[in-house]
Amino acid sequence: MSLRLPPPDERLSGHTGWTRAHWEAVADRLLESVVPYASEGFAQFRLPGRASRSGPVSDGLEGFARTFLLAAFRIAGARGEVPPALLERYARGLAAGTDPAHPYAWPALTDMSQQLVEAASIALALHETRPWLFDRLAPADRERVVAWLAGFAGRRTPDNNWVLFRVVVEQFLAEVGGPHAPDEITGGLERIEDWYAGDGWYSDGKGKNFDYYCGWALHLYPSLWARMAGDTARQELYAARLHRFLTQYQHFFAADGGPLHQGRSLTYRYATVAPLWLGALTGASPLPPGRTRRIASGVLRHFTERGAPDEHGLLTLGWYDPFLPIAQDYSGPASPYWASKAFLGLLLPPEHPVWTDAEEAAPIDRADQAIAMPAPGWLLHATRSDGVVRLVNHGSDRDRVQDPDGEPDPHYLKFAYTTHTGPEVGEKARGVDNHLAVIAPDGTTSLRRRIEPLAVSDRFAASAYRDGPVRVVTASVVDGAAEIRIHQVTAPAGHQVRDGGHALAARGPLDVREGEALALARRPDGLTSAVRGLHGYTDAGLATAEGANAFGPHSATPYALADAHPGGTALYVSLVWLAGEEPPEPGVRVEGDVVVLALPGGATATIRMSGVPGCERSQ
Repeated sequence: MSLRLPPPDERLSGHTGWTRAHWEAVADRLLESVVPYASEGFAQFRLPGRASRSGPVSDGLEGFARTFLLAAFRIAGARGEVPPALLERYARGLAAGTDPAHPYAWPALTDMSQQLVEAASIALALHETRPWLFDRLAPADRERVVAWLAGFAGRRTPDNNWVLFRVVVEQFLAEVGGPHAPDEITGGLERIEDWYAGDGWYSDGKGKNFDYYCGWALHLYPSLWARMAGDTARQELYAARLHRFLTQYQHFFAADGGPLHQGRSLTYRYATVAPLWLGALTGASPLPPGRTRRIASGVLRHFTERGAPDEHGLLTLGWYDPFLPIAQDYSGPASPYWASKAFLGLLLPPEHPVWTDAEEAAPIDRADQAIAMPAPGWLLHATRSDGVVRLVNHGSDRDRVQDPDGEPDPHYLKFAYTTHTGPEVGEKARGVDNHLAVIAPDGTTSLRRRIEPLAVSDRFAASAYRDGPVRVVTASVVDGAAEIRIHQVTAPAGHQVRDGGHALAARGPLDVREGEALALARRPDGLTSAVRGLHGYTDAGLATAEGANAFGPHSATPYALADAHPGGTALYVSLVWLAGEEPPEPGVRVEGDVVVLALPGGATATIRMSGVPGCERSQ
């Protein structure tokens, strides 16, 4: 069965052409494509691909749980009017998986185990499909399902979004009369209060761990719990936070639907739209219904047109094509089906305005955007002309789990991320992209492991990092597609200073050019990544790689280079560019610790690097 999509509806969906029927068609294709990999009794779905660190039995349970969540949204959204085989498949899987005598029985819930994650998906799916599945199971099967879920009681979890898995499992047990601990529900909900950073942003655990888990976990589970429990007071709290979050989050998607490529678990792909649907489902969204669908459908169409699902209808470990370096060791063959959360919108009835209103333009469809996000330490700038979104990172470093002696995680520690490029990762990565490196004579390169946030304001952000004798204070000024970086480097004499731009990748060869002050790489479609040295640099170059980028096998990173740092503290200024046209050459004047920029858009920016960096703009 190939993916057969309905004709586009340009009247209702003028931007994407996609409607609810397209979402249902993709969901049906995903669900049918995993059937050949089902074990006896449908207890597990053992999909092809690299096993996770938890092993094949856990991976098989994951295949059941995550596709069951997708099936649940499809079943509940159709009020049970789905092919009987779909209901039968998951009913049989529930009975077999919880039967200890079955050869493919699910492993028990144990401390810190992957089963705890999957139990939450099963509990949510059971809640949404209760009239058509749980309530129709044989009494003995219901008892076994409850007993298996009740194994969550007292289990230890990592101190991050996992605390919410207990919350939804215990709530489902409460509503079906199973054993549960109300204090464990309250404890999980109270724990995330310590991680709330303001403006709708949660850190995923203690520290500066900002990524997509804020939306698809730390907003999703509490709001769905409140919906399950009927707790209006907490629902109002979560709705207010979600409202603020979505005000900023709506900008994270390119005009062509590509999400910003930052953080871990990126192989979950279109799960990135789950909080958009959550806002519509709970009434918390600041977005008009037509804009919610325009953005969400744009994302689903983006991946569907680029190989996800693949020709077999499967979601693989990767971004577009299979690409294992993007996946963490906890990810197995079925992990990408966390993308099931993208189909949360199917719970909204077909007559809901989110499905019936005409698509409304996303902000990037209308004008350039610049969004300051002090809570995570981010500065976003997007351009209408090429549809590219760029995220300048002066805050999120996942410091709680970073190895102090290991390589910095490229999905968190780079200076910038975009919707059209990804960081170089894996053994073949050069580590040049979006990093200011101070290079000792013996080749040792300074590493940005811990970010010290300093400032985020209108089109300006700053941070610092230290690595041994090296300290780097960086200020970023954004103007249209341009990011201008001012680095205040303190280091021993004789070290090199290198500032890398965006790693541009493609399926085929790139057009490259390098000279004394400018290096650039260009894709066949014209998208250009460039770095121009504006002050302090003596050369420019390109670092190329093969098989190091999720966006394509061939990649190149432009950089600016200073051959010899004079010792002490010095300033370096560069233009970092990603756009569909050639980079401009902003004017720059350096007077001590003050940098005056003549920006491409015509404004003048004065940046003071003494103390906490600051910026003043004038026309």
